[in-house]
Amino acid sequence: MSDEVLISVEGGVGRIRLNRPKAIHALTSGMCEAVIAALLDWRADDGVVAVMIDHAPAPDGDPRLSRGFCAGGDIAMIATSAKGDCKEAEHFFFTEYRMNHLLFAYEKPIAAFIDGITMGGGVGISLPARYRVATERTVFAMPETGIGLFPDVGGGWFLPRLPGRVGVWLATTGARIDGADARAIGLATHYIASDGLDAVKAAILADPAAIASILDAAEDAPPPSKLAAQRADIDRLFAADRYEDIVAALKADGSEWAQRQLAVLAAKSPQTIKVALRQLREGAAFTDFADNMRSEYRIACHVIRRPDFVEGVRAVIFDKDNDPKWNPARAEDVTDDMIDALFAPLPPDREWTPLPQLETTA
Repeated sequence: MSDEVLISVEGGVGRIRLNRPKAIHALTSGMCEAVIAALLDWRADDGVVAVMIDHAPAPDGDPRLSRGFCAGGDIAMIATSAKGDCKEAEHFFFTEYRMNHLLFAYEKPIAAFIDGITMGGGVGISLPARYRVATERTVFAMPETGIGLFPDVGGGWFLPRLPGRVGVWLATTGARIDGADARAIGLATHYIASDGLDAVKAAILADPAAIASILDAAEDAPPPSKLAAQRADIDRLFAADRYEDIVAALKADGSEWAQRQLAVLAAKSPQTIKVALRQLREGAAFTDFADNMRSEYRIACHVIRRPDFVEGVRAVIFDKDNDPKWNPARAEDVTDDMIDALFAPLPPDREWTPLPQLETTA
């Protein structure tokens, strides 16, 4: 496991480098545990001034192994566990969410370099960071509804806090956006061309106390955001909190863009689209990030026991036929009672809790 995430301290900077290139650095329980251990050690170490999170370069320089920052979590393991007693999957979610919360509550500045594919778990390990650096290679998405899952790892907190209804659009459609888009809507705090990252990281290592000014000085002007041209349509057509109302609005609009959104939504799990809509509505009202993670853990434990998750992973990850048979197949057959059950509390001894060191920290 030690090879899957590289932990070091250099020049007053705690470094976390994801190192599973063949899996686009997808997170495992062991990787999350290693990140937690390092961050807890560095909290009490006055010699560590700042933290940097990125991905290690491919050892042989193969560009196919350098495609992304982090493509998500270990979905194959989670699905395999979901076919059995779900214990390994639950342990992964519990640990990953503790890591997400620790990153969010961390007192020292953290910079995450989201260069390349940043999806699912990669979103969860980067968005809580104080500084989030996108590049022209960034591909950001929360594609979980396409496999019968939901936009977790803090998605219920971050997505409803984006401008307008962009978060709802990202959560329901799984749309991919680029680095300029991420910068425009605040997912990224900085945009720096990828060929300048090594110099920026070296400057931070030389003077970690100046991390904010170094990033500000290095920022490049991003190209125009393609998402900006779609914002009015997104805000208008994804305004509802009911899936059926969004579909009705898209059908009534009838534009080419609306028709594309309908086609995208038709391929997703109706159950988890409804979960995402409620998740974001409730998440917008939370004032404590820990409460959001507790809610997401409840959903995760319940949803992996529903047929859509295993079927979605089969269709997209294992068999790759991209033809999942959702159950229920129609949005109107996903009842309020079904969704209520996915948000239900767990037995007290199974509820998610923050790390003991953070139990009083929001």
